[in-house]
Amino acid sequence: MRLENKKPKLIVLLGPTACGKTSWSLRLAKKFNGDIISADSRQVYKDMNIGTAKEPGEWLRIGLRKTFFVQDIPHHLIDFLDPGKQFTISEFRDKALKYVKLAVKNRRQPFVVGGTGLYISALVDNFKIPKIPANKKLRNSLSEKSIDELFELLTLIDPESAKKIDKKNKRRVIRALEVSILSGEPFSKQKIKGEQLFNCLKIGIETDREVLYKRIDERVDQMIKDGLEQEVKKLVDKKYIWELPSMSGIGYRQFKDYFDGKISLKQVVENLKKETRRYAKRQLTWFRRDKDIKWCKTYEEAEELVCRFLECK
Repeated sequence: MRLENKKPKLIVLLGPTACGKTSWSLRLAKKFNGDIISADSRQVYKDMNIGTAKEPGEWLRIGLRKTFFVQDIPHHLIDFLDPGKQFTISEFRDKALKYVKLAVKNRRQPFVVGGTGLYISALVDNFKIPKIPANKKLRNSLSEKSIDELFELLTLIDPESAKKIDKKNKRRVIRALEVSILSGEPFSKQKIKGEQLFNCLKIGIETDREVLYKRIDERVDQMIKDGLEQEVKKLVDKKYIWELPSMSGIGYRQFKDYFDGKISLKQVVENLKKETRRYAKRQLTWFRRDKDIKWCKTYEEAEELVCRFLECK
């Protein structure tokens, strides 16, 4: 028997936003007795439901532990964090690892589901990520610079990270600079792959680009109907500032100029659709680099792959 076959089996379901991960994951988890570990950097936050497309669920106490259930399926790393707090990649990796092991211990099949590529890589590739704490003084100093200035600085300090990081994600650029400056070593040199802990099946949802963009537009329209504007206003009223990782995400930051009286709600909707489509494109670019992903156009294809992987009888 090959060594990887002795490792716990982990199934990853991934793809761009609005591709259908939630519905597929619920069907798979119901069929294969699964627990779902969310790999979505936005759905970790409480009180941010509409803008993150979080599926409705409820917290239930099972023994000593409270767990978030969606359609009777246990979900982990979702709806638990105050929007004023930060959640690092290393924190995700450590907590996700705990929940995967817990599912295996309880004889349930762990499914990691999401579109945050860094989260998935951190867990599947067992990255040893530097635990450099945030330095408020340094961050404030870096935040005063433009994204172009920050990116130029990152290119000088850590050209390898500059090639891979999203040039428009100021928070990520600042974090890469922060780790490099405080540790004295480029951030790219510190993400070291460890020994793989799981026998892993990665399934990607293949969606025609035009269909995906149509779904994104329809989802944004539905979010507005469901009360996204009111959700964001409640967060603003609670004094959550726009610079927070939670508030700087897609679905929330687009409202800043609206609440400042600079643009109309119609313009917010247009910006949100445009930026979500761009985000989906970046997600696909990230995932396409991984040759281990099995891309499926239909749910039935995915179910068959899972069945073969789990050696269903």
